[in-house]
Amino acid sequence: MAPPESRVPHVHSGTRDGHLTTPLQPCSSTSITEEDASLEFTQRIERKLAAYNASENAFKRWLFEILSWLISAFCMVSIIGIYIRINGRKTIESEALLTLTNFLGKIASAALIVPTSEALGQLKWNWFHNSKAMWDFEIFDKASRGPLGAMMLLFRTKGRSLAALGALLIVLLLAIDTFFQQVMVSSAEWWLVDMGTVPKIRRYSPRMSTEYRAGIELLQFNEDIATIASKFFYDNGTQPIRFGNGTRADIPINCPTSNCTWPIYETLGVCSACQDVSEMLWFGCISTRIDWIANLTGTGTESTYPNGTSCGYFINSSSEYPILMSGYRLKSSDLSPGEALLTRTLPLITNPDRQPLFGGSINYKDIRNPIIDAIIVGASDGIGGVYRNETPTAHECVLSWCVKSIKSSYSWGGYSEEVTGSITNTTAGPYPWTTRFIESTAVNGTDIYYSENINIVPGSIDDTALSYGVSNKTMSETVAVFDDVFPSFVTAHNATEEPLMRNKFYTAKKGPITRRLLYNPWQPPNDVSQHLSRLAIAITNLMRSSSVSSESVAGQAWERQVFVRVRWEWLTFPLLLLTLSLVFLVLTIVKTSGDAGIGLWKTSAMPTLIYSLPKETQSQLASPSTWNSTQGGGKKVRIRLLPNIGWRVSGHNQLSASPKLPLASKAPRGWI
Repeated sequence: MAPPESRVPHVHSGTRDGHLTTPLQPCSSTSITEEDASLEFTQRIERKLAAYNASENAFKRWLFEILSWLISAFCMVSIIGIYIRINGRKTIESEALLTLTNFLGKIASAALIVPTSEALGQLKWNWFHNSKAMWDFEIFDKASRGPLGAMMLLFRTKGRSLAALGALLIVLLLAIDTFFQQVMVSSAEWWLVDMGTVPKIRRYSPRMSTEYRAGIELLQFNEDIATIASKFFYDNGTQPIRFGNGTRADIPINCPTSNCTWPIYETLGVCSACQDVSEMLWFGCISTRIDWIANLTGTGTESTYPNGTSCGYFINSSSEYPILMSGYRLKSSDLSPGEALLTRTLPLITNPDRQPLFGGSINYKDIRNPIIDAIIVGASDGIGGVYRNETPTAHECVLSWCVKSIKSSYSWGGYSEEVTGSITNTTAGPYPWTTRFIESTAVNGTDIYYSENINIVPGSIDDTALSYGVSNKTMSETVAVFDDVFPSFVTAHNATEEPLMRNKFYTAKKGPITRRLLYNPWQPPNDVSQHLSRLAIAITNLMRSSSVSSESVAGQAWERQVFVRVRWEWLTFPLLLLTLSLVFLVLTIVKTSGDAGIGLWKTSAMPTLIYSLPKETQSQLASPSTWNSTQGGGKKVRIRLLPNIGWRVSGHNQLSASPKLPLASKAPRGWI
C-alpha cells in the first residue's frame, strides 16, 4: 500500500542548501478511488510479469516468451495437420477448415513476434551495458517495435551481432502471412459423378410392312434411309445444328453433366470411299445411241433412244455402245453444239436386271457387299467447260456396310465423335443378285432377290453369332433407295437454260422423270468424296437411332468441381522462421543469463524511468523485491512528472531533476 499522506511534507518555494524549494502538490496516497480500482487488475498482471522477470530461475524469466513460441509452433503444426486432411478434397467441403487455417495462421505469426521482440529488447540493455552511442538506444527501441527500426538496426550492427538476427526476423515476419496464403490453391478438376449413354447397333432390322400386287411381294425402299438420302441426292444434305459450344448430336445421347466421355466402341455403319478414274475417259466425237437427253419421247426405254453424233468424254469407247459421261450433242442441221451433258452417275450394276459392268467394280472388287458402286462424272466449269471440251472430273465411289470403331465425347453442349477404324467384309463369295422377268396378266416386272445376309465379324469378336450386319431383305430395301439417282443425268440445252436432272429409271415405262435442281451436289466445284462421306455418316446415325435394334454404350459423366491442393513448399518459409526464432530466443537467454547487474527488463520502459529518479528511490524500485510480492514487496508507488522540474515519487520529498554539470566541464565523447 502507498504510504499515508501525512508522510509527504510541504516544500516552500525558495532555495535552501542548494535544493529547489518550489512548492508542489502532494501526491495523495489515500485509498484507491473507484476509477483507479478498474485499473487494479491490469496493474496486478504487470506486477506479476515483473515478478517473473525478477525470478532467479531462467525458465521463469522467459516463461511467457517460451509459451508464445510454443503457441506459434502448435498453430503451425495444426495448420499442417489440417492441410493433410483437406488436401485433394472439395473446396465446398473444406470451407470451415480453411477458415480455421487462416485464423491459426494469424495467431502463429502474432505469437512468433512476442519472443523475438522481447529477446531483442533484452539485447538492448545488454548492448548498453557497454558504452555505446546515445542514438543506438532509439534504434534498438524502434527495432523491437517494427520493421523500419529493425532494418536500421541491421545496418547499424552490419549483421555481426546477435541482435541482427532478431532484427532480420522482425523484417521477415512481415511476409509470413503471404506464405501461409500461398500454401493452399483451388484447382478446378473434372470429377466422375454419373454415367452417360450413347447408342450403337449390331444388326439393323427396321420395321417395314410388306406390300403385294396380285399375291406377288413388291420390292420396297427403306423409307427412313430414303428420307435422309434424298437430301443428299438433290441438295447439300443434312446440316449440323449449332448447339452450345458445338453441334447438336444426330443420335440420342444421355449425358447428365456437361462433360461425358465414352470408351472406343464398335457399331454397324456405312462407309464410303472414292477414287479418281479420269484416266478411263477418252475424248472423241462418236455417232452412237443417245441415252442421256432430257426430252425423250415415248416410254424412255432403250428401244426409244435416238441415234446421233456426240462429242465429249466417253467411257468404254471401244464397245458397241460407248457411254458419253460428259459432252454435248451436235445438231443435225449445222453440226453446232446443242444439248450438253453436265453430270452423269453410272452404277456398275445395271438396273433392274442387276448385271455387273466392269466386273461390278473397278477399284473396289474386294468389297463383298457394296450398297452402291458407281462412276460419277461432272463438268469442271459448267456448260461453258463442256463446250470448251475441258476434261471433267471422274470418280468411282462406293458405299458399303462396315463396322466402325468410334470414340465419342460430349462437352458443354457439343457432341463430337472420331472414327478410329473401320472393318469391311472383304471375303470372297458368290455373286449375290439373281433376277427373273415376270410377265402375266396381273404383273409385268422383274423379280429381284439378294441371296445372302450381310455378316461382318471384327477381330475383337470370336463368336460369329455376334456379327454385325443386316438381313438380305434390308439389303435389297436399302439398295432400292439409291436407284433414284444411280443412274441419272444432268443436262442443259444451252448456257442460259436451267439444267434438268433425269432419274428414276425404274419407272421408265411410264415415261421419263425430270426435275430442276436448285443445287447439284454431284458437279464440281462440289467435293463428291466429302459429300458421300457425309451421307454415310448420316445413314450410320440413322441406324444407331433405331428404337428397335440399337444398344447403349455406357460412358463416364464428369462434373467440374473445385478441389483443395496444398503446395507444401510454401510452408518452408514459416517453418524456417519458427526455427530461427527459437534459435534466437535460446541464444539470447544464454547470452543475457549473466546480466545480473543489468536486470531482465526486455522491452519494458521501466529502466528509463527508474534510473532517472533520485538515487534512494532507484535502489528501492530497482530491487527485485519491489516486483516480487512474495518477498515482502507489493508497495504501491505513485509517480508524477512535473514540467521543467522532473519526477516526484510518493513517499519521497526530493525532486528529481536532471543533473547540471559545471559550465566549464564537457561530457566525454560518446556519453550522455
